[in-house]
Amino acid sequence: MKNQGMNEKFDTVYFAYEEVDITPRKPVQTIGFGREDEQSRGVAHALSAQVSLWQYKEERCCLIAIDHIGFSRQHGDTLRKTIGALLGVGMEKVMLCFSHTHAAPNDSIEKEYALFVDDGIKKAVVLALQNMVPIKGAWGNAYGDIGLNRRLDRGELDRRIGIFKVVDWKSGNLKLLLLRLTAHANVLKADNYMISSDYFGTVRDVLQERFGCPVMITQGASGNVAPKYFSSALTPPDACDDRFISSEHGLMDMAQEVLRQVGKKIDSIQPVEIKRLKMHSVYVDLYSDMLSDKRAMEIAEEAKKYAGIDGTLWLSEVRRLQELGVNTQKDTTEIQYFSMDDGCFCGVPNEIMCEFALRAQEQTRNEYFYFGGYTNGCTGYFPTEEEYDKGGYEVYWSMLIYYIYFGRVFPLNRNACTLLIQAAVENATI
Repeated sequence: MKNQGMNEKFDTVYFAYEEVDITPRKPVQTIGFGREDEQSRGVAHALSAQVSLWQYKEERCCLIAIDHIGFSRQHGDTLRKTIGALLGVGMEKVMLCFSHTHAAPNDSIEKEYALFVDDGIKKAVVLALQNMVPIKGAWGNAYGDIGLNRRLDRGELDRRIGIFKVVDWKSGNLKLLLLRLTAHANVLKADNYMISSDYFGTVRDVLQERFGCPVMITQGASGNVAPKYFSSALTPPDACDDRFISSEHGLMDMAQEVLRQVGKKIDSIQPVEIKRLKMHSVYVDLYSDMLSDKRAMEIAEEAKKYAGIDGTLWLSEVRRLQELGVNTQKDTTEIQYFSMDDGCFCGVPNEIMCEFALRAQEQTRNEYFYFGGYTNGCTGYFPTEEEYDKGGYEVYWSMLIYYIYFGRVFPLNRNACTLLIQAAVENATI
């Protein structure tokens, strides 16, 4: 690494940050609402990919935040392996964190765009590798009101705004604010056809102006957490009661709440020399049992009646698998950890619900253990046992649209929630 900071060999963590614009240059197919017409109609807000590179002694790892709903796992793993090769590490040392904006290109259809994004990220990684500097850092939590549990009868929320504050080792100047937020990135609803980073981009802009450093955001356990504010002429199904606030300035409303709460906390976070850095992965096998043809028909009828979803192709795939004698589909889920000192981002590719994070925090007894989804891909909603019993969009109906990306046609079994949380907690090294 050709820079003065690395040659001085401070006994601390070294860090570099790069950012690349990944806004599509032409109209593209988007993904996020299951609409018949998913063609974009312009750009409202630029999309970014943010690369952060971290090293302590022999441990080198890379955290990347991407404005996207979540790549397919195959795409994500291919990119991670390529980046790992550039860094001389395995893919378990590369973590992709997706914002889950519903207003970005479909990487599975838009192959040219996917290559464009990958190339930009790889170039940013190479630049970062050449500009490592020693840093100090520390964790803190602010608490904000940016999301609401979609279920009226469930009040669970993870209100933590996780903050990792990074400063230059010598000057103490801010180098990065790494945040973890928990609310779906769909302030813009199904009547929006413009490319947008949604509220993640607005939060970055507002906080970067206020604090004078890059702001990088990861998404939390937001599977059942809708943004408190929304901007739409519709009455969307995930914001259809009086708890939610319709606002022309919904993106800014979300950003201002984050700014208010982070602003109250930031000065009390005192960076120190970091003496522990680790990124690693473990894998757990989870299962999805095939349901009867009668139950599949009922699910398709429910989805059509209550959400306008056409399940014809999904039913055909269910019946094809039944004819082949497939009774169970296995999902090998990667649980990845990015740990520094007493804090940890722990991520899975699923849309896990906020209860996952709350239970994991309670079991680890660590307020800085952040269990989140949308990590290295997006493989569908992962309900709690309580949500599983209720059914609906998050459990069944969304599968009718997105099963082609997930490698299975039904949700994971009811006990999978407990098994995943148990595995995440047992394999955490904090």
